[in-house]
Amino acid sequence: MSVFQDEEIEYLESQLLGRLATVGPDGQPHVVPVSFRYNAQLDTIDIGGHDFARHKKYQDVQRNPRVAFLVDDMISVNPWRPRGIEVRGEAEVLRNGGETLLGKRHTILPSTIRTSLMRPSRFSSR
Repeated sequence: MSVFQDEEIEYLESQLLGRLATVGPDGQPHVVPVSFRYNAQLDTIDIGGHDFARHKKYQDVQRNPRVAFLVDDMISVNPWRPRGIEVRGEAEVLRNGGETLLGKRHTILPSTIRTSLMRPSRFSSR
C-alpha cells in the first residue's frame, strides 16, 4: 500500500519539475528545481540527472539525508488556487541504476506528506 493517495500519485505523474531542498555543510538550506519520477514499485520519489554526483544537492545528501521535496502549480490565479505536494523524508543515494533519469540518483523515502490538491492538507508518517 502506498503512502500516497491515488490523486496524489496522479498529480505527481502529471508533473515534470519539482524542487529539492537539502542542507549544506554550513547548515544553510539549498533549494533547486529538479526532474523526478514517482517510483510506484518502491513508493519513492526518484531524482537524477546528468553528472548528478558532481552537483551540490548530491553532496549535501551524502552528509545529511534529510530533505524536502515540493511539486506545485497553479489551478487558477483568479481566484487564487495553488496546489501541490510537499514530501519530507530521507534521501538515499543510489550509486547505480537511474537509467530513466540518466546516471546516479537520489530516492526519497517519504516520512511526511503535506498535500493541497483541492482539499484540506493532510499529514502522514511512514
